[in-house]
Amino acid sequence: MSFQLNMPPSVVTRMAKSEEGDEPQKKSREDYKKMKELEEARKAGTVPAMQDEEGKDINPHIPQYIMQAPWYYNSTVPTLKHQRMQDEKEKVYSKMGQWFNKGVKKGPVATKYRKGACENCGAMTHKKKDCLERPRKLGAKFTGSDIAPDEHLQPNITLDYEGKRDRWNGYDVDDHDKIYEDFAKIDEAKRQLKTQQLDEALLSGEKDALKAKKDSDAEEDEDKYADDIDMPGQKFETKQRITVRNLRIREDTAKYLYNLDPNSAYYDAKTRSMRENPFSNQGKSPSELPYAGDNFVRYSGTATDMAKQQMFAWQAYEKGADVHLQADPTKLELLNREYEKKKDEFKTGQKDSILAKYGGEEHLEAPSKQLLLAQSEDYVEYSRHGTVIKGQEKAVIKSRYEEDVYINNHTSVWGSYWKDGRWGYKCCHSSIKESYCTGEAGKQAAAENILPILAAPNRDSSEEDEEAKSLLQQHQEKILEKRRKKKRKEKKKRRKKHRKKESSSESSSSSSDSEDDEEAKQEKIRQAIAKEEARRREIDRIMALPERKRPYNSMYDVKEPTEEEMEAFRIKRQNFEDPMASYVDK
Repeated sequence: MSFQLNMPPSVVTRMAKSEEGDEPQKKSREDYKKMKELEEARKAGTVPAMQDEEGKDINPHIPQYIMQAPWYYNSTVPTLKHQRMQDEKEKVYSKMGQWFNKGVKKGPVATKYRKGACENCGAMTHKKKDCLERPRKLGAKFTGSDIAPDEHLQPNITLDYEGKRDRWNGYDVDDHDKIYEDFAKIDEAKRQLKTQQLDEALLSGEKDALKAKKDSDAEEDEDKYADDIDMPGQKFETKQRITVRNLRIREDTAKYLYNLDPNSAYYDAKTRSMRENPFSNQGKSPSELPYAGDNFVRYSGTATDMAKQQMFAWQAYEKGADVHLQADPTKLELLNREYEKKKDEFKTGQKDSILAKYGGEEHLEAPSKQLLLAQSEDYVEYSRHGTVIKGQEKAVIKSRYEEDVYINNHTSVWGSYWKDGRWGYKCCHSSIKESYCTGEAGKQAAAENILPILAAPNRDSSEEDEEAKSLLQQHQEKILEKRRKKKRKEKKKRRKKHRKKESSSESSSSSSDSEDDEEAKQEKIRQAIAKEEARRREIDRIMALPERKRPYNSMYDVKEPTEEEMEAFRIKRQNFEDPMASYVDK
């Protein structure tokens, strides 16, 4: 390690342009070799170490890049100042024992007003707007009298890490002498009072009163001997004349001795705690027991409220509020009350806004569930058969659907009449839903089968007829259709027997073709029904899976359904409005 001059580029350029030409020269090979040998000798200790500008040795083992000062430092001699803390950046802390002076006035009081002083009191340490004295009618600037003394300007104390956390910083030891003086005065007053009372008792000749007074004084004395004391929890030594109080009175029962059953409440010897109730098998109330476990104390009284306050303090601190349960409980209590009040107001406002928008306030005015479901004052007396003798019978609970709602002049509800697989109204025997009531005339028309004839022209297309029919009607129509087909086939077979051989051969070929076409169509419909059932089972399986595990349907083949597929869809479709749909197997 050797020192090399490190100059700014501008200085080197200026030196090269000057007439003297003292710019740094490039070292030759021999100079570089000598510099290396000198560096090795310094490391070996045969040559004295390099010294800085203050005469301190520089360790030769320090690398060159650490020892070399940067060019902007403008150093011409070896130095390590650039690696040390700079004086202008080093913080200066106050000395130990330096503190604020309290109640100190600065110097003597001035006799006349000074320029730049307070216009109100005349002190030089503050201005009129910062003056804490009572505003005068005529300030000291105009009167020149009653000049206030200058306040002592407190020093600006800068404390380090330990100084900020020193609990005795600024404590004056002389303040503690006042405590000794107060106690000494109290003892002296007690002594004088006792002497005065003894003198008065001696003068009056009250020996019994004097003896009683001495006994009471002996009992009140804190430094008495324990000659006549025989109490549990105390040990008296006659030789040493001292009283030793034990840690625990032996009459108290330990927690683990309340219940000697090994399967009872667990006792933790390390923490001396028994959380469960040792008398839990006796069926007594915890308030009647001498000890009900540590958890009973923990969850009784205001312990739960304290835990809620602590939780609220933690949540408030996370949201930026500077509150603490032990440091400032009053502030925390007020903040908690304000929070609960705002929370109730917000809930009330939200409830009112919903009721104002959607209505339904009359449903909230119902009695409470305790009054609706519990016992009541209504007296009801029943017979042996269950009929009501006295009182009012309890009303039957209604369903969530609207009941006993009569529309279009009807006196009965829809579904109160049933005939030939069709629902209707009982009042007029009408099987058309939401129709107007016709009364007895409707019953006569239904008896004479006029209503089906009147209702027939209203149906325009076969598709609407299919939608209006129930599943049972569709099933019955299919059975009738099959029977008709069988009759047609039997008729065709009979005709074949009576025809001639030539004509019979031609007719047989045509009929066989039609039968084959019909059978092929039925086979396609059966295959389409099987596919539809498989598709529905696959849909049910996919819908049962979680949403994230369902497969994608991007490769699904989209095409127009065939006539057989449409027929299979109509057969498997379920009409939920049909009242008999629940009686049909899926």
